[in-house]
Amino acid sequence: MDKIILENMLFYGYHGVLSEENRLGQRFAVSLTIGTDTLPAAKSDDLSKSINYAEIYTAVQDIMEGAPVKLLETLAETIANTVLTMGALSTRVTVKKLHPPIPGQVDFVAVEIERSQS
Repeated sequence: MDKIILENMLFYGYHGVLSEENRLGQRFAVSLTIGTDTLPAAKSDDLSKSINYAEIYTAVQDIMEGAPVKLLETLAETIANTVLTMGALSTRVTVKKLHPPIPGQVDFVAVEIERSQS
């Protein structure tokens, strides 16, 4: 299966369990690996026969900068479902919370899921 990859898309959102996260917000990074068949688009040089990654970016941005949720798992699942409805055969989604509010130093925490068309 061919892949389209969007790596480390950066967003500012208000997701989290703690009230401070919902009030102050924080940075998130999202990476996608989208399983698809790129051959029809490649042969025709026609974007309409592929998955438009600019449209994927906008859809992910709407989720990440939209209504707050508590869990990274919820964000990842929502993104995966959206990408699949946009024509992907499968997707791997990684949602990272950069500099999470935990005691200690860590670059990020993340949830990664894989989903495919049934």
